[in-house]
Amino acid sequence: MAAPDFWDDNEEAQKTIAEMNAIKSVVDDYNALQAEFEDSEVMLELAQEEGDDSIAADLGQSITALVKKLEDFELQLLLSQPYDKLNAILELHPGAGGTESQDWASMLLRMYTRWAEKRGFKVEMLDYLPGDEAGLKSVTLLIKGYNAYGYLKAEKGVHRLVRISPFDASGRRHTSFTSCDVVPEIEDDVEIEIRTEDLKVDTYRASGAGGQHINTTDSAVRITHIPSGVVVTCQTERSQIKNRERAMKHLRSKLYEKKIEEQEKHLAEIRGEQSEIGWGSQIRSYVFHPYSMVKDHRTSVETGNVGAVMDGDLDGFIDGYLRMQIKQED
Repeated sequence: MAAPDFWDDNEEAQKTIAEMNAIKSVVDDYNALQAEFEDSEVMLELAQEEGDDSIAADLGQSITALVKKLEDFELQLLLSQPYDKLNAILELHPGAGGTESQDWASMLLRMYTRWAEKRGFKVEMLDYLPGDEAGLKSVTLLIKGYNAYGYLKAEKGVHRLVRISPFDASGRRHTSFTSCDVVPEIEDDVEIEIRTEDLKVDTYRASGAGGQHINTTDSAVRITHIPSGVVVTCQTERSQIKNRERAMKHLRSKLYEKKIEEQEKHLAEIRGEQSEIGWGSQIRSYVFHPYSMVKDHRTSVETGNVGAVMDGDLDGFIDGYLRMQIKQED
């Protein structure tokens, strides 16, 4: 940052500053934990010397709080994979079920938005297709923040909802599904070959929430990568050129993720292991009726506080997933 040419490339400079702030935060958290630990040692010695029960009670509360902070700090350290630190591109697609599933997708959109905001991450909507009556047919978010992908990769899969449908006049119980796809926003220096002749580019008028430019020009862009069948869209910018740039970056990320998945699948076949790779695995159930519970089927982490989860309290599930991954690697 002290280099004379540091600000020549403003975008790169901002990335460096963000990374420095993130690393500084880790160091500051460590130093704070160390100081609290030393304070607890002093309190322990004082309680032993004076035999004061009130000091011992205060020490117990301090240690409980310290353990919670240590667990949160440890979670950060679990994010050590090459692309964990990058921004995340998150897509939601409701399953069969029409309005019911589309409404469930909009509930998940709110949940992830709240989770990101609580962490201080910035959320940008790249694409939004509203539902016919309620909810949404698809949405693509760019969630910007240090380790955003590292956390959100735990959410990749199918999310299942069980509730009394507000759209059913008979008050019957319904089950709905929405798939969540998460990929890292890949940097431009990663080599992914995309040939122009392999692309089909369509432009159309933007739809959904937006400013005055919505439905006035063909600014929205849809790019289809013909060999792989991967489709990406972007309608968040006023300019068709900028939407195309964003869509191409999204396409690079999707193709990179697809390449990694194919490599992992090949390695699993060589090892003779059964590995479930793809978008179809049900990872979590959210039960609103006949009882309240959210359960992750991969880790068995569960909670009865459905309201807190839908307000973005996902760290328990993310923590459980990351710790499971570490054990599997060991």
